[in-house]
Amino acid sequence: MLARLRGGYPLRILLPLRGEWMGRRGLPRNLAPGPPRRRYGKETLQALEMPVLPVTATEIRQYLRGHGIPFQDGHSCLRAPSPFAESSQLKDQTGVTTSFSLFIDKTTGRFLCMTSLAEGSWEDFQASVEGRGDGAKEGLLLSKAPEFEDSKEVQRIWNRAVPLWELPDQEEVQLADTMFGLTKVTDDTLKRFSVRYLRPARSLVFPWFSSGGSGLRGLKLLEAKCQGDGVSYEETTIPRPSAYHNLFGLPLISRRDAEVVLTSRELDSLALNQSTGLPTLTLPRGTTCLPPSLLPYLEQFRRIVFWLGDDLRSWEAAKLFARKLNPKRCFLVRPGDQQPRPLEALNRGFNLSRILRTALPAWHKSIVSFRQLREEVLGELSNVEQVAGLRWSRFPDLNRILKGHRKGELTVFTGPTGSGKTTFISEYALDLCSQGVNTLWGSFEISNVRLARVMLTQFAEGRLEDQLDKYDHWADRFEDLPLYFMTFHGQQSIRTVIDTMQHAVYVYDICHVVIDNLQFMMGHEQLSTDRIAAQDYIVGVFRKFATDNNCHVTLVIHPRKEDDDKELQTASIFGSAKVSGL
Repeated sequence: MLARLRGGYPLRILLPLRGEWMGRRGLPRNLAPGPPRRRYGKETLQALEMPVLPVTATEIRQYLRGHGIPFQDGHSCLRAPSPFAESSQLKDQTGVTTSFSLFIDKTTGRFLCMTSLAEGSWEDFQASVEGRGDGAKEGLLLSKAPEFEDSKEVQRIWNRAVPLWELPDQEEVQLADTMFGLTKVTDDTLKRFSVRYLRPARSLVFPWFSSGGSGLRGLKLLEAKCQGDGVSYEETTIPRPSAYHNLFGLPLISRRDAEVVLTSRELDSLALNQSTGLPTLTLPRGTTCLPPSLLPYLEQFRRIVFWLGDDLRSWEAAKLFARKLNPKRCFLVRPGDQQPRPLEALNRGFNLSRILRTALPAWHKSIVSFRQLREEVLGELSNVEQVAGLRWSRFPDLNRILKGHRKGELTVFTGPTGSGKTTFISEYALDLCSQGVNTLWGSFEISNVRLARVMLTQFAEGRLEDQLDKYDHWADRFEDLPLYFMTFHGQQSIRTVIDTMQHAVYVYDICHVVIDNLQFMMGHEQLSTDRIAAQDYIVGVFRKFATDNNCHVTLVIHPRKEDDDKELQTASIFGSAKVSGL
């Protein structure tokens, strides 16, 4: 039995100018990084764990004051002097002292030193201040550079790539300009952003330079391929997407810049910077995620404009990211026919500066008028299919019944013991995750290893135990999915679970949470001996979480025992008004 609360917003696969935007792909054989390598230092599962002692912004401030550490309050971080930087590092190229170079995230307590690139948890920072720990001050917390083999591969590809305007064959230049939509992007713009072209792969190459532009840390390759009457785009990052944290355009940002425009694709940043002269940055994972580790680099800006795309999914991502960056300084460009993505706007001859002036504030008071909602209502009426949500690719009957998977809603799934609830929900969630929906699994009944084995088998659509030689291939592809697992097992309190979900939404931009199952939280709630009242309370908490965080929650519930010849009814779920009355 499946039930759903109405409300929320849709998801949609991005469709760029003149073609479909594909996912990560492999390089040509002569440029590939080599056979898959086992990374023994990395966990098999992306297990999500809360900090041992969650910290609040108030507690961070009190700790800094208590230890006599001066700090400045920022939008999403606190700035303080860094104990990890040498005195010679505390001056920039102009000789200006930059003593407040340590950024501490107000939500998680994680820190980043912008001069030494040391980073770590709040507990690591406390250990360093108090002289505890093994060598924290000796630099053991420094950000890890890409693996040695990746570094060599990055340099080899970069050396083989050439500036597009230096290609000897002008027909090849014109073809590349047409395929990538660069006909109105000048050579000076490409040169300013250090964009190159890799002829063997027919791909644009976007560099990731380390802080200060002194070294090359990674690359993104964008390939355009003819597909029928249009063009499809496929991208590859080195290192892999989970370790690729490049804010493309960052070396061009100066300390005096107070405004920046954030885009989801590098080509859009080129178009915006050329047309408006404003600083532009590209989010490394597009509309999928804004890693908190990037927030310190955005602290200096008083005004941040999001222009992420031309569909409702981009609009929803912009609103979600603005919450991390302090909505009061954020503005959003609303998608529309007259406000397409920046590169298309440039090619269509639109005035990009004028479009930026129409950006709407991300923050408003608690009470709004229809005038403020008018354009948003029009957007929903004009995009009925997108508003219906992201459609499943493996379950056409679900699309017929539910229309699509939408944010901000609660889905309750139930069935008799042994009927296959977990098996179905794992494939139901995997279908969405494969389409880019960031997913968090809370499996309280079976272990994460067993769950991951089931999902990997479903992902490969075959019995891997009979073809172990293909395990690494499918495991590598499965590892790139935006999928995370809670490490809880057995009885847990609802407060602990909700705290973990909140942490995941902030850090990983989770859009879908699966809880299997509700009964494992019933024993910890001492509010009432009435199981119906306890279940109503827990369901109410999950429903409020889904609404407040614009995140879809799928909740598995065991029904009460019924006779084998009797079908399940709404009253089978303990007769609860909040669950069975949906």
